[in-house]
Amino acid sequence: MRICIPTIDNREHLSEVCNHFGSAPYFIIYDSESNTYETVNNSDSEHEHGTCRPTLNLREMNVDTVICKGLGLRAIQKLNEAGIRVCKTDLFCVKEIVHSLTETEFEEIDASDACHGHGCH
Repeated sequence: MRICIPTIDNREHLSEVCNHFGSAPYFIIYDSESNTYETVNNSDSEHEHGTCRPTLNLREMNVDTVICKGLGLRAIQKLNEAGIRVCKTDLFCVKEIVHSLTETEFEEIDASDACHGHGCH
């Protein structure tokens, strides 16, 4: 499984989870089969709410799931249309999420859970 976690810094497993998916400067991609990390710069992190295009790189990188604290309705829709599951977390860093993968079933987010602005967390 390939998991995307939006982060505010680029420290692989020690990276801090960003509060809002589209505003994250980085996406840490964790591959559970190879136990490896890859960092992707989010060139679209500076945008108006509702205008980010999250699926462009993630679909090409074979991401299965996004685990984040929050994201907007369009991001949820675009990710789901690309076949990418979206799950919610309140955990602080990538390491905690990766450690919890075998112990926790992350709650899947749908349109009713969407943020209504970047400052919703």
